[in-house]
Amino acid sequence: MFENKKDQMDDCDLPELDEGWWNSVLSDESYYSSEPKVEASKGAQTASLADVNWNDIQDLFDKDEVINLLVQGFNRGGLLVQGDCVQGFVPISHIIDAPANLAEEDRYHFLEQYVGKTLSLKVIECEPTNERVVFSERAAQAGQGKRKELFDSLRPGVVTTGVITNVTDFGAFVDLGGVEGLIHVSEISWGRVEKPSEQLKIGQSVKVMILQVQEENSRIALSIKRLSENPWEELERNYKPGDVVPAEVTSIMKFGVFAKLNEGVEGLIHISSMTPNTDAALLSAIYKPGQPLQVKILHIDAERRRLGLGLVIPE
Repeated sequence: MFENKKDQMDDCDLPELDEGWWNSVLSDESYYSSEPKVEASKGAQTASLADVNWNDIQDLFDKDEVINLLVQGFNRGGLLVQGDCVQGFVPISHIIDAPANLAEEDRYHFLEQYVGKTLSLKVIECEPTNERVVFSERAAQAGQGKRKELFDSLRPGVVTTGVITNVTDFGAFVDLGGVEGLIHVSEISWGRVEKPSEQLKIGQSVKVMILQVQEENSRIALSIKRLSENPWEELERNYKPGDVVPAEVTSIMKFGVFAKLNEGVEGLIHISSMTPNTDAALLSAIYKPGQPLQVKILHIDAERRRLGLGLVIPE
């Protein structure tokens, strides 16, 4: 299942991902792992978090045990589950039968049908200080005690496959067979990615490289782009400022136009490099995604992944 490419990575150093990196990319993860203070459905009785036995929950997490819990309620993000002194939240992406991209009304009816049912679950997050407990039906499929075995096999440089369970503005979560990893938006492609959902879909199988593993808090950083050669290095080898090359418009902004070279790298044609008196308000009328252009290389900064382009006007 796993390929170890660490020995082949002399030209592709793995990044150092510190706690600040994780805090920044997970700061707006509220949809993925909503807090357990979930509004119950009509008629459901829910326990106070003061009644939760955090030692029991931590023990469930540490031993990677499967527990059966009753679904008491739901909100748009998932299910509220409860047992004896145990209560928490199951994100919709961690429900086995959840269809991808449910409309709002369909999401409500899908989640409502779970109220009163018992699910087999695993604790995937336990944070007493934040009063947050997150369960997963998907992770429970791997069986009890499998997390340690999985973490032992997941090392930086290892290449494996997984299934996307959720896509957010900051990246995508991938089920690796019982534990989840995060592909940050910056690790999806060597090119610019505005919306991860335009490139990755829930339920999609993806090949990824492991960048970092933190078993103590179940954090795994993943990458898709590092499975291919860094095109910025190729760009620096093949081009120099002043070269004229073909490109294709990818997006139009108020300050200019982004265009992609054949190598897949995007650069910015700033409005200041266009014809004199170009009106920013008219850019979207002049340029369209997919439109071919001739551009001049103005500057290449491979380290910061910035490419400055100038528009070449046909004579």
